[in-house]
Amino acid sequence: MNDMNEKETEYSAELVDRIRQIKHVALDMDGTIYKGSTLFPFTIAFLRKMKELGIGYSFLTNNPSKSMADYLEHLAKMGIVATESEFYTSAQATIDYMHVHHPECKRLFILGTPSMTKEFEDAGFVSTEDSPEDEPDAVIVSFDMSLVYSRLCRAAWWINQRKLYIATNPDRVCPTDKPLVLVDCGSICSSLTQATGRDPDVVIGKPDPRMLDGIMERHGLKPSQVAMVGDRVYTDILMAQRAKTLSVLVLSGETTYGAALSVNPRPDIIAQDLKEFQQLIELAYG
Repeated sequence: MNDMNEKETEYSAELVDRIRQIKHVALDMDGTIYKGSTLFPFTIAFLRKMKELGIGYSFLTNNPSKSMADYLEHLAKMGIVATESEFYTSAQATIDYMHVHHPECKRLFILGTPSMTKEFEDAGFVSTEDSPEDEPDAVIVSFDMSLVYSRLCRAAWWINQRKLYIATNPDRVCPTDKPLVLVDCGSICSSLTQATGRDPDVVIGKPDPRMLDGIMERHGLKPSQVAMVGDRVYTDILMAQRAKTLSVLVLSGETTYGAALSVNPRPDIIAQDLKEFQQLIELAYG
């Protein structure tokens, strides 16, 4: 799949023409541009080439455990200089959703990291304590790497009291380069479903197309001008398909080639990694 002559026959003229229309690339982060704390060797070259071609890019992530400042620092340590305007996280998407659809909800019981909780507080929300007397308007469940059992039980209690129940993202696990499984928001919600009999009222983040809609609104783009690149079928690719943007699955993270072929509908492009997608863009720009 790495030979450019093979690519010319592998991809249809229609697809190459569609790639040529791309003005912006939305990039998943963990599993796509890096894995855990390890930057992929092709990432910086990809970003540099996009700038050379006049193609913008944004970083999208379902991982809300870090604040915007945390992510900027995380990328800077890897050698990627980014700005806040190039980011959109599921925490930000959840905050936007709450402001638009539930402006009456000000008090939140949050299962999330301290940095994510601070983002909500900075956006005007009040984070309630682990107490039956400190009643919230809604429960927010996220990728909580600081999860405390008593707070999980308190969340279940408020969910049983029919409070609005929002999940920031559906991911079951978070990619990592460490020898362990990082239990993500979807798995935490599964435990709450077993305990309460309730699923979240709303699940924000990929594959919700509103994350890509926000990117398009910000840059004045049409779906045909955006490519969504990620390593997960059930978040990145499904979101791209729902938003009607170009869907690009990279195999540098969670999904295997065999699993990718079993998906219906399949991604528009299945590439080994960003380097291979860059080669295809260069072919399209000829």
